[in-house]
Amino acid sequence: MKNFLFVIACIALLSGCGMSAEEEIFTHLENAVGLEANFEKQQQPLVELEKKEQTIYEKIIKLGMSEFEQIKGLSQEAIEVVNERESRIEKEKESIESSKKEFLLTESKVGKLKDEKMKTNAEDLLKVMNQRYESYDKLYKNYKNAIALDRELYEMFQKEELTLEQLEMQVKKINEMYDNVVKENERFNELTDTYNKKKKEFYLAADLNVVFDDTAK
Repeated sequence: MKNFLFVIACIALLSGCGMSAEEEIFTHLENAVGLEANFEKQQQPLVELEKKEQTIYEKIIKLGMSEFEQIKGLSQEAIEVVNERESRIEKEKESIESSKKEFLLTESKVGKLKDEKMKTNAEDLLKVMNQRYESYDKLYKNYKNAIALDRELYEMFQKEELTLEQLEMQVKKINEMYDNVVKENERFNELTDTYNKKKKEFYLAADLNVVFDDTAK
């Protein structure tokens, strides 16, 4: 899965002084970005594991049942890759959950904003980010379902009585589930992109002295 990264912003806050509502919001938003660092670290390894698994699958389907022992060995290797993918996705999920808890701390601060335009910008920001978290929940569930179907497939390869019809049915289920993964991943990416833009708008409206790092996107 390919995911957009957050735009990172830096600000110099005066130490020893009470922060304004705008600055408190900024702090929670950027802390939330930092908490998704582990989420971002999982992306490339996941892509590599998916490629590795695909290579194993292609080797399996080229073999005939006379080479059943080799099929069993390869399918067991594929199951290990599936398990590693699942471990990676769980780390990704934990990172998103930590980010969400931090982000939700901004909600109580928005009501303290005095400028109506700024408050509207902040409310738009909250709405988009909450939609993003909802999208990730759907993405996670679809990906977990796809992983479970992948595992079932390789377990099926370890049975000599596997029929072509059973194999085709399982592959169809897997393809349909990954279609759902791709669609939700696209929505998640779009919402991340929109969130980056909304966050910039809020920081500019709040007149915060920020420097944006667009290279992280």
